[in-house]
Amino acid sequence: MKKSNKHSRPPPKPVWAYAYQIVAPQPEDLLGTIKSIIDQENTEARRGARSWAGRVVSEEQVTHILVVTDSPEQDREINRRLEAALQRLKAGFSITAPMPLDGDALPAPATS
Repeated sequence: MKKSNKHSRPPPKPVWAYAYQIVAPQPEDLLGTIKSIIDQENTEARRGARSWAGRVVSEEQVTHILVVTDSPEQDREINRRLEAALQRLKAGFSITAPMPLDGDALPAPATS
């Protein structure tokens, strides 16, 4: 028997997603501070070799802040900064529970 020369790779880090849901859609001009906070965290995460990405998605009836990160924790400094900025805007919001995005935790697609 031959031994495999391939090096085994460590399993990928788990990735989580959650969203802030702002009850009423917010005008773009009011979201400047929020986008600034998100851009800053995106940059800091890249520098620190962490996984974190945020994006504002505006829809007709709701504005979302979508977050993909390497941690399910929602009491980090970035969350406190986002929530403080949303409170200053007097924007009602909720936050979804973090959901794992790795292949093992996702439900299998439905088949017909």
